[in-house]
Amino acid sequence: MTQGPKPIRVGYADPPYPGQARKHYGCAEVDHGELVARLARDYPDGWALSTSSPALRGVLAVCPPGVRVAAWVKPFASFKPGVNPAYAWEPVIFSGGRRRSRVEPTVRDWVSCNAAIGRGLAGAKPDGFCLWLFGLMGLRPGDAFDDLFPGTGAVTRAWRAFAGLPDPAGPERFAASPGTAEEPS
Repeated sequence: MTQGPKPIRVGYADPPYPGQARKHYGCAEVDHGELVARLARDYPDGWALSTSSPALRGVLAVCPPGVRVAAWVKPFASFKPGVNPAYAWEPVIFSGGRRRSRVEPTVRDWVSCNAAIGRGLAGAKPDGFCLWLFGLMGLRPGDAFDDLFPGTGAVTRAWRAFAGLPDPAGPERFAASPGTAEEPS
């Protein structure tokens, strides 16, 4: 009997972006140097970290060599007077993940999906983003996924649905493969 690939464990961090913790969440700033060190130490199979485009240079400065930057592009973004250009994308720094075989579909290093609204917390991730993230990291049911900053719980719920795990909060909201992350416009 042939066994499938060895399960991997991946960590995902979506902390308050540098300079935004007090403004949006009323909490202390996250030390991104310590956070990246923890991700690299605790998740040798792979990890991903969401940040903002203004903070990207500083966060990359504390990352180990070999990380890549992917993009979440938001077709609809908030256009604020005096802010030009609009903040219509967010970087996702990632390392590792499962390598895909030549027969598996290629996952882009970007996704285009609208931001989540009405989830009760600034920065909540939409389902399309979550599915893309799982694909980006090469995750499969049976792998372990740790959401280090669960916020609304949207990413964890999406993982549980993707992995076929029961959601303690209710029935599965969607089922899709990591290659179908784009949402209809």
